[in-house]
Amino acid sequence: MLTKTTANEDGATLVAEPRKTSRAVKPANESATKKAVKPLTIFLDGEFVAEEDAKISVFDHGLLYGDGIFEGIRFYNGRVFRLKDHLDRLWDSARSICLDIPMSHGEMTEALLETIRKNDLRDGYIRLLVTRGVGNLGLNPAQCKRPSVIIIATTIALYSAELYRNGLTVVTVATRRTGPGSLNPAVKSLNYLNNVMARVEANLSGADEALMLNDQGCIAECTADNIFVIKRGEIFTPPITAGALRGITRSVVFEIAAELGIKISEADISRHDVFIADECLLSGTAAEVIPVIRADGRVIGTGKPGPISLRMIARFREITREGGTPIYS
Repeated sequence: MLTKTTANEDGATLVAEPRKTSRAVKPANESATKKAVKPLTIFLDGEFVAEEDAKISVFDHGLLYGDGIFEGIRFYNGRVFRLKDHLDRLWDSARSICLDIPMSHGEMTEALLETIRKNDLRDGYIRLLVTRGVGNLGLNPAQCKRPSVIIIATTIALYSAELYRNGLTVVTVATRRTGPGSLNPAVKSLNYLNNVMARVEANLSGADEALMLNDQGCIAECTADNIFVIKRGEIFTPPITAGALRGITRSVVFEIAAELGIKISEADISRHDVFIADECLLSGTAAEVIPVIRADGRVIGTGKPGPISLRMIARFREITREGGTPIYS
């Protein structure tokens, strides 16, 4: 069983100063959202508008203060994957920050599906945002009279196909995961600066992702993914109390493990546990399920995606094609 340990000194690998060179430093491998052939149609506060007309006020508190919430949702083969789970989490986030979503679950579902239909998509990614709405330059959210709802349907490729085949490299960063006493990670807040700064450190190190520690020096999660380590045929992942998001894809990994008869447990995980793992996986809606083969310069396992990782990834891809909320009926 893994034990809770503390990392060396401040618990993070320091980012080395880049060597001076005339050659541009290659950034971490993250594919940009593919540009649509035609302009997108965006849902904005009850209306469907052209991409160039999808505008919000400069006084929206989502822009001024990151005051709002969001969900990233995948759809495959004409079906939205785990839509109810995503909407339930959206409403939980809203309740936690005292934000009243100006739509019902049913209305949100239909708006989301219609956004996909208007963009003629069968496979892609939804970004659903609810901002506090227009207020003034003051911090008080009571000045914001009506929240704004924005739904974007497009395509996304967080990592290249090569990385899904060969695995990611990760690096531990100095930026700590925000603790529940500050801004609870269970709330998918529009204020993602904590994750963004960790992502910046990963980029500077030339890594594909960043491992984020909590204040106790244990691994919480990555910038956009939950983490799993595999040792002696068992899977371990940080508990929610460590600062991990209760990921929708994370829950699917639990389901797949149970289906395949693989023991999976929540446990505090240190950097050491990642270094000595036989295999390592990340999961997230945008990232899906992807293997990790190197952490802080250490090769994980054989340096190639392991057998359990490959089984998990294959089964995940099957599941995403098997069910979901129909878009076209």
